[in-house]
Amino acid sequence: MSKSIIYEQDHRVVTITLNRPDTRNALSGDLIDGLIDALEKANRDKNVGCVILTGAGKSFSSGGNLQEIKNMTTKDNMSQSQLEDWYRFGIQKIPLTMNAIDVPIVAAVNGHAIGAGNDLCTMCDIRIAGEDAKFSESFLRIGIIPGDGGSWFLPKIIGLSRAAEMILTCDVLDAEKALNWGLISKVVKNEELIIQAKEIANKIASNPPEATRRAKRLLRISQNVSLDKALEMAASQQSILQMMDDHREALDALIEKRKPKYTNS
Repeated sequence: MSKSIIYEQDHRVVTITLNRPDTRNALSGDLIDGLIDALEKANRDKNVGCVILTGAGKSFSSGGNLQEIKNMTTKDNMSQSQLEDWYRFGIQKIPLTMNAIDVPIVAAVNGHAIGAGNDLCTMCDIRIAGEDAKFSESFLRIGIIPGDGGSWFLPKIIGLSRAAEMILTCDVLDAEKALNWGLISKVVKNEELIIQAKEIANKIASNPPEATRRAKRLLRISQNVSLDKALEMAASQQSILQMMDDHREALDALIEKRKPKYTNS
């Protein structure tokens, strides 16, 4: 795994840390590949109940590496076709991976989440932020658009009008405004950010593992299908889960007023 990523597991919770504080965790090639590898590793491990995503240093992520972006059309003289491929086979692998995996992800946003860094937040299932966090869809400031899925994820979270305002004005939202707009669900003291994120992650990870992942999958897919299709999927998933030992263990534990012992079976 890339040195740009720190992967730490504590029981059923994995913390993935973007580890390029020298670039404010800009999403350059090595970090992109390392993040995808880490996410897929956590998703494959059925013992992982939840992932926390955060950044090392003073920023969650500053988005794209500006010097790298500039070099594409100056130093490297990339053609239009090459630029398109850079997006398709580079940074766009992040939203495709994030939207496909079943393990829940909690974003613990420290400091700045700018451009693609803000979009990375929107790809997570739950977002909490330190009191000094800042959010911005700043692409137009350098004459480009959200090329990493931000225009797809952001309106689903804060609505089309507010998403348009963020994208078209490039305004910076502080943590309180981000909370009021629904971009995040909680603001905490900076020093308590990871503690609070772990508290949420542990609550999620305490539930039956397979049911938790299927619940996330159903939630994601249901946003883009008709009600009858969502109900059809729910019935199918429910029939699978009710055949599992963990379902029966959950019922018995509630009836017997004890802590359940799940086996992911």
